[in-house]
Amino acid sequence: MTECLAAVVTKYQGAVELWPVSLPEMEPYSVMIRVDAATLCGTDAHRWLGHLNDEGGPDQPFIEPLKLPYVPGHETCGTIVDTRGPVTDILNQPLKPGDRIISSYAHCGHCYYCRVTRQTTLCNDNISFGHHHPRKMMGGCAEYHYFPPGGTFIRVPDDVPPKLAASAACALRTMMHSFEQVGPIASHETMLIQGCGPLGLYALAIAKDRGLKKVLVIGAPAVRLAVAKEWGADHVLDLASVDKSADRVAWVRDLTSGRGVDVVMNCANSHAMPEGLRMVRPGGRLVQVGVSGGADVSVPPMLFFRGVQIFSTVMAEARHFYQAIEFIATRHKQFDFNKLISNTYTLDRLTEALKAMGEFREVKPLILPRVA
Repeated sequence: MTECLAAVVTKYQGAVELWPVSLPEMEPYSVMIRVDAATLCGTDAHRWLGHLNDEGGPDQPFIEPLKLPYVPGHETCGTIVDTRGPVTDILNQPLKPGDRIISSYAHCGHCYYCRVTRQTTLCNDNISFGHHHPRKMMGGCAEYHYFPPGGTFIRVPDDVPPKLAASAACALRTMMHSFEQVGPIASHETMLIQGCGPLGLYALAIAKDRGLKKVLVIGAPAVRLAVAKEWGADHVLDLASVDKSADRVAWVRDLTSGRGVDVVMNCANSHAMPEGLRMVRPGGRLVQVGVSGGADVSVPPMLFFRGVQIFSTVMAEARHFYQAIEFIATRHKQFDFNKLISNTYTLDRLTEALKAMGEFREVKPLILPRVA
């Protein structure tokens, strides 16, 4: 096999094209997989809509600017078809053709962030997926996907479906990182999750699994909130029914003895953060997970006088990918993770899937590497 079919974005909000693309020359310790499943998340929709075409710059030195054309898809599970030199998984077990894996993002391994702070997602040479030129073959919406050296490979257990392994490779691993930032969670604490897309729903599953006293969810549309209720959310609020921020803040405080929640997970977007700061108790914690483009975020200065600890999550480390796969494998009886996969599309219908995702008509579309 010297070439494959790839879905290529050549114009923001334009029809995705199907290109025959030559497979790249493999580097030492790299892996080529045959894509078994790719899933989309909000970032894929934002990129296609043109919201993130100014990525990078002095405020984000570790993020490459988005350029056309590119192959979308950064949540990918596949079967190894070729390797260059001996490769091992995160547990140092040898990998071979026929093994099913996901991959963390590659990083240099020798810079300040890799060696001193151990924050590899901040490495200036970090290589994420889903936004590269087709010749690099580092997007999941294709028949094959190239995993460059420098990443960590996580073996997918036989009983974890490829579509769920793919979804774990972004939304769930990001939430594992976010909960790590929050630190220990006590059984008496409460949490608010802003947003009920894949990030928010996975946050809910982890929160319920860790035994918080009460978990609140604010989001839309109703189909996503229905999953949140099924997964054990103690209270949900539909954004479509309460359009005033003050009313949403009052709803949260009424359910928390007037204090606000102990932890806010903002899985919605950057512009929801000021509202989240009003919903967390004094001295509580807020994790900013969902990031969107657009205008700058404005926060009244006195909100910082409440002693709230603010964290922000940048992707995930290799251990979080491993934790995500293990969570899917061991918690599927408590949570029907299949509820996240809202519809199935082939490569020739990717435009339709991206549009539906951008309009919030999908939770998480599954993209199969073939044409109808």
